[in-house]
Amino acid sequence: MKRTLKILLGVPLTALLRITRSLRINLQRIYAHASLAAELSHPLPASAVLLGRVNVYGTRNIEIGEDVLFYPDIHLETQENAAIRIGSGCVISRGAHIVAMAGVIIGPGTLIGEYAGIRDANHQRSEDTTIREAGHTARPIHIGSQVWIGRGVTVVGGVTIGDEATVGANAVVTRDVPARTVVAGIPAAPIASRKSAV
Repeated sequence: MKRTLKILLGVPLTALLRITRSLRINLQRIYAHASLAAELSHPLPASAVLLGRVNVYGTRNIEIGEDVLFYPDIHLETQENAAIRIGSGCVISRGAHIVAMAGVIIGPGTLIGEYAGIRDANHQRSEDTTIREAGHTARPIHIGSQVWIGRGVTVVGGVTIGDEATVGANAVVTRDVPARTVVAGIPAAPIASRKSAV
């Protein structure tokens, strides 16, 4: 009985879903764009393409440039007076977390891989209270233009990543990365340098 019902209902439903796929995708993107625009304290450009929902937390002090591409399940969070500024042409992949308590700036054209974590704050410890109540220290993060940050990378507070640098997958960036340098590992260390194009 269940198999017959699946065939009777499933075949026409599959055909309908195939026919309406493009319309459904466009409606999902429009809804995701409108949802993010409603959450932000700054206008969201119409050129931004959202392939799924972006989650916004905290003070919502987030500026996004033109022609960005955001995959689903991104976490954007600002606290206190901090801001997140994402430059034009950036691509942020699924599951990336960007958290600012001092400030995070991401230059134009930068690519951020899946599940990367960019957080400018660390918890403090105190003998008098729990770690949750002990507060935090925060230092701004600056990521230049045309940077490629691989899947699963962690960037900690106080770090500057120079223009056109590359950060290998799963690296932990604890210190500055010079422009046009390739880093990898835990902690991230230079493994190559790209020469200037002439």
